[in-house]
Amino acid sequence: MYAVKKFDNGFEYIEVSNTKASAKIALQGAHLFEYKREGEEDILWLSEESSFENGTAIRGGIPICWPRFGVLDKSMPAHGFTRTALFELLRVEEKDDSTTEVLFYLEYSPESRAIWNYAFRLEVKFIIGEKLEVELTTKNLDSKEMLITEALHTYFRVSDIADVEIRGLESCTFIDTLEDRRSSEDKSIKIDAECDRVYLNVNEKITLHDKNREVELTSQGASSAIVWNPWIEKGSRMSGMRADAYKEFVCIESANAFDNAYTLKPSVSHTLYLQLN
Repeated sequence: MYAVKKFDNGFEYIEVSNTKASAKIALQGAHLFEYKREGEEDILWLSEESSFENGTAIRGGIPICWPRFGVLDKSMPAHGFTRTALFELLRVEEKDDSTTEVLFYLEYSPESRAIWNYAFRLEVKFIIGEKLEVELTTKNLDSKEMLITEALHTYFRVSDIADVEIRGLESCTFIDTLEDRRSSEDKSIKIDAECDRVYLNVNEKITLHDKNREVELTSQGASSAIVWNPWIEKGSRMSGMRADAYKEFVCIESANAFDNAYTLKPSVSHTLYLQLN
């Protein structure tokens, strides 16, 4: 089952449910902000202070950073322009009573060309079921090459940040953006301070271990992974979240960023795929 719904201010989202899971996806940004397996808590974290208003990015869930991750172009908003762009719902297909496929798209416009002068089509597919699958497909409709960086900026709900351990990135080179240095560590990741690392040339599988559960991330077409938590000082200054909310989430982002930016030739497509299990 699915329905198109609105908040009181007119902000639209799609609500999907089947025998295995339910989800809510905003048309703004094709932003999935809730995913729950039947009988379980939400895997994703969503700030209770998130603004569901057109033009304001949602804090939590899976924001889509495209065609830039970070601030590569000073003329473009941080993390690109898609987080606040209104996508079109192309179709909702119920494969069976346990799996629902939802497809959104965004195409270039005079407004997008004013920011980034390329012809493109961006498609975002969600497969809602016992597993959550996300496909972000970029199609170059232009006559010239385009440089892309991108990320599925996934916020994971955790029991407490002190209980988190991230495995699968051991020995990968990472860029510590807080100290502007490159390094690697032959051990799993534990977070006890502000963390903003871009891991390069990563493995397909990463595992998030928490006191109460384990989540496995499987990515394809993603050469980078970002691990982020704002911690106390930065977290207290961030909009759309409580000062102590940093204890409740960690971001593990499937991405192509920094050294792993890619160039898409005319008429060529690229898909970034993420599965949460």
